[in-house]
This record gives sequence, structure tokens and C-alpha cells, in this order.
Amino acid sequence: MHRSGLVELEAVLAVARRGSFRGAAAEMGMSTSAVSNAIAGLEARLGSRLFHRTTRSVSLTEAGRRFTDRITPALVEIRRASEEINPQDQSLTGTLRINASTGAAQMIFAPLVLAFMQRHPGMTVDIVTEARLVDIVAAGFDAGIRLEESVPRDMIAVPIGGDQRLIVVGAPSYFEHHPPPQVPGDLAAHACIRLRMSHGGIYRWELERHGESLAVDVQGPLILDEPRMIAQAVRAGIGLAFVSEWYVAEDLAAGRLVQVLDDWTPPFPGMRLYYPGHRHVPAALRAFIELIREGVVL
Repeated sequence: MHRSGLVELEAVLAVARRGSFRGAAAEMGMSTSAVSNAIAGLEARLGSRLFHRTTRSVSLTEAGRRFTDRITPALVEIRRASEEINPQDQSLTGTLRINASTGAAQMIFAPLVLAFMQRHPGMTVDIVTEARLVDIVAAGFDAGIRLEESVPRDMIAVPIGGDQRLIVVGAPSYFEHHPPPQVPGDLAAHACIRLRMSHGGIYRWELERHGESLAVDVQGPLILDEPRMIAQAVRAGIGLAFVSEWYVAEDLAAGRLVQVLDDWTPPFPGMRLYYPGHRHVPAALRAFIELIREGVVL
């Protein structure tokens, strides 16, 4: 391998992640031309083009996709091996990469991520949010954060905070013109703010009481794919919403929203940080887990 080979490989992965040479350069602390030259040199030695390049976009070729799939786990191991050289060093440096849903990232950002960065100022935390579940090992992440039900079974999971609830809420202005629903069947007469899932389908409200489970296909004038926007719409009186209690706790306490169908919305297991158990746990991830276990309240 050429002596600058590791930098070239890191550059390939950075460009693949960011979809641009400029974004990869910013991530790596290099100039755009240096990243471009590094990848061009690697392509020349491999005798294969790794990226399609246009004036507007950069994307992996089929050969580039196969190449990144193979090198990603190896580079993760190299980074972790480097961290093991001096395990007693308490001054953490490097990058902790986490994949999470948008909601999970919002929930853990202030109580966990910012606290971690204050405790370890030499660290960089790289959080990538996306609705779809990804293979964190293949994608080069140290850990993922999702609801317990979404965590792959072959991963080690660490609870973050306690149980969560999805609850049905509406604004007092809405209830001035609509009687509060008493049973799930009453939702048919209400305007409901609906959630579009990452696969494109519309979420059916999942309600449960005394072992009876229902999936209600509600109707309404507004469909959104972001919980904070749903919370904003329900505060404006557009209709009822089915959202995480975390997003509207302050509104409920202040009387800006009213909860209904309370006995149909039991708690469920909340967020989990997860990572592969068959690999060495990086020092930064160990420190992050230690902070979680000190008692994070979401």
C-alpha cells in the first residue's frame, strides 16, 4: 500500500458519506484539491473509477460501492486498534460516530451529547440522522440509537432514559368546537394530523388497553413526516395528534394542549444505544456509555 494509503481510503469514505469533495474536505480538515488528488491517485493505482463526477453531484460507481463495502469494516478496526495502544490515557481524542433517528437525536442531544463534549473537549461527535435503519458496522458507525423495538437482535443495547409514551393530544381551541374523543372509535369524527413513515406509508395510530390492541387509520387535512412540525400544528388547533409525550410535555403542563384517550396509550420501552458485541469497544464509546449509565433523564 502507498504510504498515504490510509488517508486516501478515509477520503473515499468521507466523499461517499458527504456526497461531495468539499464536504469530505471539511470533515477531514483538508483542502478540496487535496481530497480530489488523493482519490484520483488511488483510482489510478487501482485502475478503476470509484466515483461518478458531474458539476452538481458525486456518487459511487458500482466498483466504488463494492470497494467501500469491503474497506469500511477494516478501517473501523484500524481506528479501534490505534485507540488500544494507550488505554490508560484519560484525554480522549478522535471522532465518535453515531447513527440515530431524528427524534432520538433530538432527545439525547442536550442531556447526553453536550454533556459528553463538555467532559471530553478533545472529542468530535459526528451524528447522522435518518429514518431508515442502517447497518452501523458496514456504514462505519460506532453505535446507533433507536427505540428498543428497532434494535437488531445481534447488538448489545444500553437503555437511555426510561419508558416512553405516544399520546393523543389536542389544543383547547380545537376542543371548543369538537367534543373530546372518549373511545378510539370517536376518532373517525375528528380531524387528525397524520404521520408519513420513512417507507412512504401513513402511520396508523396504535392504541392499547387491557390487552386489546387497535391500529386506527385516522383521517385529517395534514400529513407530515417530522414530529416537531406535528406538535406545532396541533398547538395551532389544526386537529388531534398522536405524538411522543416528550415533544409536548411542556405544552401539557402549561395548558396549551390537552391529553385525551389516556387509558389507551400505555408506556413502552424507550431509547437504546446499541453496538456490536463481537468487536473491541472504542474508548470514546465506553466513555459515552459510562455517561448514560450515570443516569440520563430524557
